[in-house]
Amino acid sequence: ESGQCRNPWWQQCRKPAAERGYADHGWLEARHSFSFANYHDPAHMGWGVLRVINEDRVAPGTGFGTHGHRDMEIITWIISGELAHRDSLGNGGVIRRGEAQRMSAGSGVRHSEVNPSPDTPVHLLQIWIEPALPGGEASWEQRAFPVDALPGEFLLLASPDGRDGSTRIAQDACVSVAVLPTGEQLTHRFLPKRLGWVQLVSGRLSLNGQTLAPGDGAAIADLAQLEFLAIETAEFLLFDLPPVH
Repeated sequence: ESGQCRNPWWQQCRKPAAERGYADHGWLEARHSFSFANYHDPAHMGWGVLRVINEDRVAPGTGFGTHGHRDMEIITWIISGELAHRDSLGNGGVIRRGEAQRMSAGSGVRHSEVNPSPDTPVHLLQIWIEPALPGGEASWEQRAFPVDALPGEFLLLASPDGRDGSTRIAQDACVSVAVLPTGEQLTHRFLPKRLGWVQLVSGRLSLNGQTLAPGDGAAIADLAQLEFLAIETAEFLLFDLPPVH
């Protein structure tokens, strides 16, 4: 079940890029780390409160038409290109490389996401995290994070209290991003019983001595500390998640 990974953590908990769900809709090429839409993997329904990590590539001038969400914290991280957002709350704007958008769907919200470029695809991660409580008021937020200007550091994209300039989500979860230059290291410590997930966007990364390739993910449980070493300059996301009760 979600959140039940046990040591030896690597053999049981790695999600190789090639084993993700895949969909090619022509205008959209999508890879799903967890069960989503027509992709169903009973062993990967999510990880704790982390429900969706989709790596999407959207063709120029196309996108997701207006559709609805509820009871989900949705984070969009732009890897390259631009994505235009419009929602039923009256919010709108363009998200670019180094920017994150947070949408709390609450009791219900409708939005659209379109690649406004006539010639450049947009490459992004879309992340869904279950809120601590259902319902509530929908809201939206967008912030820039100088990930390329601050290599070798964790930048907090989302947190329950909006600290360090992060977006605020309605869950006891933290999402961070880092670009780690070749040969450099980072460390992260977990509080007792916390879960984690690491998603590698690009480059090659040693995680506690095990190698991740682009698109790979790893579920973390029963580990007090993570040691990251960039084999090749690596961009990755780190999720620090609450225990499963």
